[in-house]
Amino acid sequence: MLIDMHMQLRVRSRALVCLLVLALVGTVTTAAAAPRPPTPATAATAPTNTVSTVGAAANAAATARWGDRRLDEVAFLTTHNAFTNYENSRWSSVNQSESVRAQLDNGVRGLSLDTHWYERSTWLCVISFGSDCYPSDVYLCHGDCKTFAGATYALPRQTFHGTMQTVVDFLATHPQEVVTVFLEDYVGADQLQASLGRVNGLQNMLFRADEWGVRQHGWPKVADLVTSGKRLLIFSDRSDREHLGVMYDRSWTVSNFWSLGDLGNDVSCVSRWADVPLDRQEPGFRRLFTMSHHRNVPTVLTAALDNGAKLRNRIAEQCRSATGGRDPNFVSVDFHRLSDGSGHTPASIVAELNARP
Repeated sequence: MLIDMHMQLRVRSRALVCLLVLALVGTVTTAAAAPRPPTPATAATAPTNTVSTVGAAANAAATARWGDRRLDEVAFLTTHNAFTNYENSRWSSVNQSESVRAQLDNGVRGLSLDTHWYERSTWLCVISFGSDCYPSDVYLCHGDCKTFAGATYALPRQTFHGTMQTVVDFLATHPQEVVTVFLEDYVGADQLQASLGRVNGLQNMLFRADEWGVRQHGWPKVADLVTSGKRLLIFSDRSDREHLGVMYDRSWTVSNFWSLGDLGNDVSCVSRWADVPLDRQEPGFRRLFTMSHHRNVPTVLTAALDNGAKLRNRIAEQCRSATGGRDPNFVSVDFHRLSDGSGHTPASIVAELNARP
């Protein structure tokens, strides 16, 4: 009996030893077969390849969208007084029917804005029963920011930095697009700088003509602007803010006189500035041409009459010859979605200009 028990214990001990050996062998085999973590060299290679692939795809997309055309060879639909509209604020007289964001969503790529400094007014806050208690800041007004509510300013007040944030946010979600802002500028350079500094992402998108050597080499290809991310251009009618990346319009553009007259019958194409003719020639550099096409006082009816065949014919018969045979780069109109029923709209006319060889 003792011998049998002793034998059983030996058998069990051997079996236990075998199981332990098999377990150890299996662990070693599994560890040898397990994939190794990437070495530093491998880990560094993958992002580089990914970035290279993404960059190539971005270049291809930009070329497909814009071809080899330079900035001065492209036309953009532009809205006159883009901020005076029924959707952003309660204006009594407007130049556009849609908000700034809706204008961008509907194909507008140039916006004209009027910047004014507003000093906080306790009086306006009191008499408005708290509805006009805004801090001192740069706002978009069509004249003095305190004179006539609905006419020279409107509530809610539109901050300049808020509108520019709308532009930057649009560009962030539309990586193939380029937007230009034209400022009728009534603020100091330091005030403008402070306002621009509050726009998240603006500096990464802002095109600086001096850094690109535009005077020496001409305007870059639009595709190059897209791939570089520098897709926001800002012009001002003030000359003391070039250091901010805000270009002085008289140095970089030509522009026709802004008004069609009260009756809309002045379709001549003459320079807005006597010292900057529309056909001005400069060695190695061609100014951008901003064409204004709107009346002194905007209405839905007059904009519809002006925005179709009249606009198309004016470009072909007056402005093209006045500029030495070139087309406008920015076509600025009121109520950009209205037309005369001729089959031509501001958007279709701009598309036609871009289709020209």
